[in-house]
Amino acid sequence: MTDSTFARLATLRGCRVASLLLCGVLLSACAIGPDYTRPEVVEPAQFKEAQGWRQATPSDSLARGAWWELYGDRQLNDLVQRLNTSNQTVAQAEARFRQAQALVRSSRGAFYPSVDLSAGKTRASQGTGSSSASLSSSSSGIRDTLNAQLGVSWEADIWGKLRRGLEANEASAEASSADLAAMRLSQQSELVQSYLQLRVMDEQTRLLQATLETYQRSLQMTQNQYRAGISGKDAVAQAQTQLKTTQASLIDLIWQRAQLENAIAVLIGEAPANFNLAVSKDIPALPQVPVSLPSQLLERRPDIASAERSVIAANANIGVAKAAYYPDLSLSLAGGYSSSTYSDWISLPNRFWSVGPKLAMTLFDGGQRSAEVDRTVASYDETVAKYRQTVLDGFREVENYMVQLKVLEDEAVVSNEALEAARESLRLTQNQYKAGLIGYLDVVTVQATALSNERTVLTLLQSRLVASVQLIAALGGGWDGQTPIVDKD
Repeated sequence: MTDSTFARLATLRGCRVASLLLCGVLLSACAIGPDYTRPEVVEPAQFKEAQGWRQATPSDSLARGAWWELYGDRQLNDLVQRLNTSNQTVAQAEARFRQAQALVRSSRGAFYPSVDLSAGKTRASQGTGSSSASLSSSSSGIRDTLNAQLGVSWEADIWGKLRRGLEANEASAEASSADLAAMRLSQQSELVQSYLQLRVMDEQTRLLQATLETYQRSLQMTQNQYRAGISGKDAVAQAQTQLKTTQASLIDLIWQRAQLENAIAVLIGEAPANFNLAVSKDIPALPQVPVSLPSQLLERRPDIASAERSVIAANANIGVAKAAYYPDLSLSLAGGYSSSTYSDWISLPNRFWSVGPKLAMTLFDGGQRSAEVDRTVASYDETVAKYRQTVLDGFREVENYMVQLKVLEDEAVVSNEALEAARESLRLTQNQYKAGLIGYLDVVTVQATALSNERTVLTLLQSRLVASVQLIAALGGGWDGQTPIVDKD
């Protein structure tokens, strides 16, 4: 065959291959399987406990992302920044997100031709049909072959199997991104709650220390009165009991603070032994939390976004499963050199090539494809139910924390009034005791009531601060749901 004939044949076959490629591209305009539509959910027009709450607007500080800055504590801001970079639970979620990104890149790579290069040597033998043991190696059919081959193959995505697979992996990557945001929000929320509780405990510690000083003076006074014969020994015993009970409460508070400090250390990726949080006299202020509409919650909460992305992935997997019923069209092109000796291996006479399409489909598989379609449909139904449940749980959490904050606010008003009354009662009782009008037992009772009211007010403040963090987290924190899926090389 002359070179011109070879070229004409190659051109003719190339035109046929190009025609097949064009047909494949035209056919690939369709994609098997249902297109995604968001499942319907129960979506109220407004929250039941929304009365009295300020409506969130796009300019609210909550929407900027750094929601913890609402508490106006610089040390808290620094701790959250350390958490964002060093928390190991967040690092695990970030690694899972990178795995999902890699799957997206792999799915995109399936749209392109694959190119393979191979080179090797084979030694083969073919029998001659004779049983004579005196035959030489050449007469027994032993042959060395040197091969060098470059191959190109490409699968036409006629039925959209590859596109549905890419759609599923992209949705899974978006779900993983939302999971990362949800995990980061959860860890941030835990740190902020621990920090706020610790700061309230610092104030409780100062209260108990000041109370101990007062009780120590009361004990000294009753001891002096006992020695002077003014009061009985029972007053001394009551004063000692009161002092020791308060000391025990202080010791217990120190232990609780140490636990919170150790929890914060772990959250920022530090060993508890290497971390110390100095006592502060300031308690972060309770912020005014803007509340968004229920419909906005579906976009702001990363766990809801993740659940919906999982529905998208499950919907796309139905198309992948259904595409298995249709034939696969692949095109391949190969060429190279083959020779029995090294000297003339790479030469024109030893060249070879092949090109052609391949259409393949499964005719019988014992119901495996049908079972896979049923499985993907059932998986889709499961993710839809999970999505709807996640939405309902989100609405429930917001309602719970809104009503909790409202009730705690009302309770704080009454508790502050009770505290003022207890302080006034203590002042009057101490004056009566000093004047000898009442016994020390009356003073102890009023002092215990006053201390209880002081601690109740601080406990309520702690509960309100924690509930405000929980409400912000339930509203999605500062996540806006616009984080892109960026490929990393």
